[in-house]
Amino acid sequence: MLDLLWSPCLTAENFSRYIELENLAETARHGSERSIMIACYHYGNFEWLSLACGFLDLKGTIISQEFKNSLLDPIFKRLREQSGHELIARQGGIVRLYKVLRRKGRTALLVDLTLHPKMPTVAIDCFGLKTSVTSAHAWLNEQTGVPVIPAHCEPLPNGRYRLVFHPKIETAGRSYQQIAQACWNSFEPYVRKNPAPWLWMYKHWRYKPAIADRPYPFYARSHRRFDKRIAADDENKAASVKM
Repeated sequence: MLDLLWSPCLTAENFSRYIELENLAETARHGSERSIMIACYHYGNFEWLSLACGFLDLKGTIISQEFKNSLLDPIFKRLREQSGHELIARQGGIVRLYKVLRRKGRTALLVDLTLHPKMPTVAIDCFGLKTSVTSAHAWLNEQTGVPVIPAHCEPLPNGRYRLVFHPKIETAGRSYQQIAQACWNSFEPYVRKNPAPWLWMYKHWRYKPAIADRPYPFYARSHRRFDKRIAADDENKAASVKM
């Protein structure tokens, strides 16, 4: 949060002093002439990840979560848009992103938050436990063909950061669950290596299977819709094996 408040000091000319880049070439190739979707995680300084993408001419339209205190919204909107992004409200946001991507625009989505199973979600394996995450990026990919490229921002000494772009996710012939799982699989090794920068205060496993073969956090609860999603994913996996 302090880094975001300091971020007006960042510019297109000086941001590379504070943020180094890894594996940018492939992402720039996809994003320079056509749409791109960046799948992000609540890891390290994800706010600076967004700002850096703007300075790298990967500007996009991004859904923003409103604050309970509405007086904070214009302050953070100004900070988050300073490198060229456009922030939009969550209400109707996915439809808006669909239109943006169809017009060859760009976007970024945070894909590691646990969501209620009544929302458009899929159940993925996260450190060996099932969790309910968004399927928005998979749906947008299906509807628009826009490539999905995961990215995260990891801390370096002396207040600097490294922005790491992952290889493009192969989505052809994959279900929503498989796309979301592939995004997570590209990121989990980094958390295993250095878990501290991942925002652990979020309840990442709010839901658990009715019959769980491993212990879940104390706050996890069973949910009928979550079990249905897991069962549907298992059926899809079994069908793909038979094919």
